[in-house]
Amino acid sequence: MPQSFTCLHYHLVFSTRHREPTITPDLRPRLWEYLGGIVRGEGGISLAVGGTADHVHLLATLRQQPALADFVRQLKAGSSGWVHDTFPAAGGFWWQTGYGAFTVSHSVIDTVKAYIANQDEHHRTRTFQDEFRALLTRHGLGFDENYLWD
Repeated sequence: MPQSFTCLHYHLVFSTRHREPTITPDLRPRLWEYLGGIVRGEGGISLAVGGTADHVHLLATLRQQPALADFVRQLKAGSSGWVHDTFPAAGGFWWQTGYGAFTVSHSVIDTVKAYIANQDEHHRTRTFQDEFRALLTRHGLGFDENYLWD
């Protein structure tokens, strides 16, 4: 076959360092837009970006290159640098070291989009930690609570 075909949809989740509520309401829409721009700059398609004061969810269709780890590193470093340059008062803004990346079937993209759009309501009754544990469990990923949080 002379060409490669991929359909790689990822639900990416990562929080601010120590889950500090540093994604303020005035920062959110601009940060979500900036994250989407990084996705586009890497040749991907941003399908949904959302979150709360302490974490972000991103649904994106990505190419096979760059590798996922390299893509997430660029996403986090680029957006963190942008926040510090654009919002000097946000000096305490940093992303956590790790992240969650979950593949998404084409058939449930709309469900994941709705989930991401509903983050504020969702987190009225559930912490980020509970949400992330549930995502790991739902995707069959074992974890040791001692090493899960920074």
